[in-house]
Amino acid sequence: MSVLPGVGAKPLLGRRVVVTRPRAEAARLAELLQAYGAEVEVVPTIRLEPPDSWEPLDRALDRLSEYDWVVFTSANGAAAVRARLAATGRDGGALAGSRVAAIGPRTAEALRRWGVRVELIPGEFRAEALVETLRPHVAPGMRVLIPRAQEARELLPEALRALGASVTVAPAYRTVVGEEGIECLRALLEAGRVDVVTFTSSSTVRNFMALFSTDQLPRLLRGVALAAIGPITAGTVAEYGFTATIVPRQYTVPALAEAVAAHFARPKESP
Repeated sequence: MSVLPGVGAKPLLGRRVVVTRPRAEAARLAELLQAYGAEVEVVPTIRLEPPDSWEPLDRALDRLSEYDWVVFTSANGAAAVRARLAATGRDGGALAGSRVAAIGPRTAEALRRWGVRVELIPGEFRAEALVETLRPHVAPGMRVLIPRAQEARELLPEALRALGASVTVAPAYRTVVGEEGIECLRALLEAGRVDVVTFTSSSTVRNFMALFSTDQLPRLLRGVALAAIGPITAGTVAEYGFTATIVPRQYTVPALAEAVAAHFARPKESP
């Protein structure tokens, strides 16, 4: 990890940062923040569960050869597809007949470790950029499979359908509100002992906000910086009447940790 320009390696010393990612995914962000000196509280506001039914995904995987593109919008979706294929004795080779796109480097790396060749990754790691990256490669009549969260924005499938593609959306997992560590978090917020709350998806925002009543939130978050991994997540924060004051230029976990560190490394403005 590089030292931020003009500051020491520990700009977050004495700062408490809350990580709201699912516990299985929180370690990397927590480690990066701790390397900058932060005291990290992992309070997962999301828990990943199987979809209501595996049948749509299993049916699509049985017909993989019919799809021109398989588009992965998260590493979680990639993991679910891998597990469902493995359950029937198949591996990444089952995707060899389709072209594969991934929304970002973490998702692409998960696929590559599985032996899957990823052809397209957008320069910005969000659905809008993925649409633009796919646009020159999707023609009317093409078939596209999107294994994704059961609850997700419809922008990607709708945009691909507008290009004339036949799109199958197959739920690979669902997110539910996590309540692990909530009482501890509430106590820390009440005591004014939280400096930053980090959000890595719109779901983490919504689930965090759902944990508290609307009249409690302004008081509990007074003086707390909100950090969002990208503009979509920041927009979700805004839906609740708050502002994400920390948003990295690159929508990745390392960039988010660096942005949090840089926020506190900046000298305070004179009154």
